[in-house]
Amino acid sequence: MKDIVDVCVLISAGAEWRALLEHYPVAQIQPTPYGSCFIDQINDQNVCFLHGGWGKVAAAGSTQYAIDRWSPKRIVNLGTCGGFSGQIERGNIILAENTIIYDIIEQMTDFDQGIEHYSVGFDLRWVPDPPPQPVVRGTLLSADRDIRPQDIPNLIEQYGAAVADWESGAIAWTAHKNNIPCLILRGVSDLVDAHSGEAYDNYQFFEDQARSIMSELVRHLPLWLAAFNKAQ
Repeated sequence: MKDIVDVCVLISAGAEWRALLEHYPVAQIQPTPYGSCFIDQINDQNVCFLHGGWGKVAAAGSTQYAIDRWSPKRIVNLGTCGGFSGQIERGNIILAENTIIYDIIEQMTDFDQGIEHYSVGFDLRWVPDPPPQPVVRGTLLSADRDIRPQDIPNLIEQYGAAVADWESGAIAWTAHKNNIPCLILRGVSDLVDAHSGEAYDNYQFFEDQARSIMSELVRHLPLWLAAFNKAQ
């Protein structure tokens, strides 16, 4: 019998998933081809949490897997992102207004068309004022790599962005192709400046920050889902 799921919450990085599990003493965690999953009830809705894995390939594949398996009405992605030093503060929660996959290099046709093809904008008119928790609205950049310090000036100039991650662009694009509303909330776990990043060669720093960020996201998740459920 197919599980009936209203919302699927996708978690990418292993540190984010481990931090999430600290708040859900679930009895039945099931395996999937991507990572573990479990179903919990929030606001009288069945919510499936899936560890989708890191990087664009796993993010796109696990999003489509979740859609095909559970037919959720909505997709939510919670997690972390890196921030550009001087443009954003560590600990800020980013509400994605749009996502852009920036590590596409097209040399046969139009470069900008390739970037545009994998860009997604969100209709956030449903978000209440004030929102369920303090957020910074903005663009989330994605690439299959950590933020390179030498790329930051161009990413700011070209996209007006202040944060980047590995997965949100692929999750948003896959949800969009399936006509499923998507909400992406990511906390800034570490900052990168012109020389290096706070978490580079210091994974424990990232793990600690991820734990703090996921705690805040989990705490406010019922309020976000209540508002998101009212969206048409």
